[in-house]
Amino acid sequence: MPYHPRLAPLSLLALTLSVAAQADEARTALAQRLQERYPATPIERVQPSEIPGLYEVMIGRNPAYTDATGRYFVFGHLFDLQTQRDLTAERLQAEQRVAFAELPLSDAIRTIRGAGERVLAVFSDPDCPYCRRLEEELAKVDNLTVYTFAYPLESLHPQARDKAVAVWCAPDRARAWAELMQTGQAPPRRSCAHPIERNIALAQRLGIQGTPTLLSADGRLLPGAATSERIEQWLAERRP
Repeated sequence: MPYHPRLAPLSLLALTLSVAAQADEARTALAQRLQERYPATPIERVQPSEIPGLYEVMIGRNPAYTDATGRYFVFGHLFDLQTQRDLTAERLQAEQRVAFAELPLSDAIRTIRGAGERVLAVFSDPDCPYCRRLEEELAKVDNLTVYTFAYPLESLHPQARDKAVAVWCAPDRARAWAELMQTGQAPPRRSCAHPIERNIALAQRLGIQGTPTLLSADGRLLPGAATSERIEQWLAERRP
């Protein structure tokens, strides 16, 4: 068939669509292969990575990398040295965004400093020394509303759950929490309906494994006992 210049764009489009379809079929086949080979592994998504022939596999909230066979895996971070970007860290940050508006704030202890116009949540263990250090830093941040989800890690701190319940059942939860974190003294034990088990389930569902962990109004996570300066910077980094 003689060459016709007007047909060239159509041929190129058909070739592009064919290549895209083949790539999608390969990705789908790999996803099915991984599910069959590793049925107990929570594979959320499979997609091509920036390296040809290497696929990114989201296992829960953690990325790993594998070839088209699904036999060989690489666990670690993928870097673009030309642009100086940590591609895996960027993906993790995107995956970790949380819909703040969907948080059950009625299950949290609310503390208001100043006008309270800025908002964040924190998952905190009553017996965690780093959580106490974070409370000292948060006290230096003004114009802030803090929603504290008591998240006792009983495997590390066997008494933490009872203290969290005691704070929740206290007449003034915010004051009881502040005194506990400042002095280590929990309020007298009381019995009442409390959200501690729900908080634990929420943290696990969000992939929060350690305390303290801060959560911004735009869904970003900041783990660890950040300084007040770092918290101010982090709040100012708010994203759409």
